[in-house]
Amino acid sequence: MTGDPSVSRVPTFFLNHGGGPWPWMDGPMRQGYDQLEASLNGLLPSLGQMPKAVLVVSSHWEEAEPRVSSHPNPPMLYDYYGFPEHTYHIRYAAPGNPELAARTVALLREGGFAAEEDAGRGFDHGTFSLMQPIRPEADLPVVQLSVLADFDARRHIAMGRLLAPLRDEGVLVIGSGLSYHNLRALGPAGAVPSARFDQWLRDSLVGVGQAEREAALAQWEQAPAAHQAHPRPEHLVPLMVVAGSAGEDACTVQFHQPDFFGGIAVTSFRFG
Repeated sequence: MTGDPSVSRVPTFFLNHGGGPWPWMDGPMRQGYDQLEASLNGLLPSLGQMPKAVLVVSSHWEEAEPRVSSHPNPPMLYDYYGFPEHTYHIRYAAPGNPELAARTVALLREGGFAAEEDAGRGFDHGTFSLMQPIRPEADLPVVQLSVLADFDARRHIAMGRLLAPLRDEGVLVIGSGLSYHNLRALGPAGAVPSARFDQWLRDSLVGVGQAEREAALAQWEQAPAAHQAHPRPEHLVPLMVVAGSAGEDACTVQFHQPDFFGGIAVTSFRFG
């Protein structure tokens, strides 16, 4: 893939993907996602142009070095448990994009990462739970990128910087995670720590220059309630990739809900 002068730079996003296969659920659980779903439904119309493809940095794929899905017709990976039987037969039928996978690997290798393609990897719920409400037609090619198993914030920011050219090539780069992810303290138990960490996150990103926000993210463990919000930061580090790819673009709140999952504060962000 190469730059197209007719394509303007595509914004990049860190998005909360929610729990399991929620877009295929009914009843109270699905209703709990009404605000998030409305935000995701409006994402593509807000761009002003249709991206050529989507690169999803998935918090549900951890590898020692970057791995990029290159299957032309990705299978499904039902990486959840305890959900209704029908959710283990759902399909998000978007095509892959081997060309974008190869381009992503090349950019990462140029920056010193030992990136590799993975021709067998299927869509995990960090990808299809977002893409179903974003593009239910499933006609946009989607490629997945793993996070790094060491969770090093600076390495993830560096990955993002290397991937920034994709945004000028019509690629929508999405970091898929959750701004608060402590499964042992959801609902009311997570209200205070999630609010403290979420406020820090918004203060550190919105209205802040590139150098300052990258420095804050690199030191995220010093934030209020950091380890209560993220005992394991796999759901946070996709944000680091997105922040790296954002460059000097301004950050705004894409979605905020103070009572998500019955009581936790969560925020999604847009850069550009």
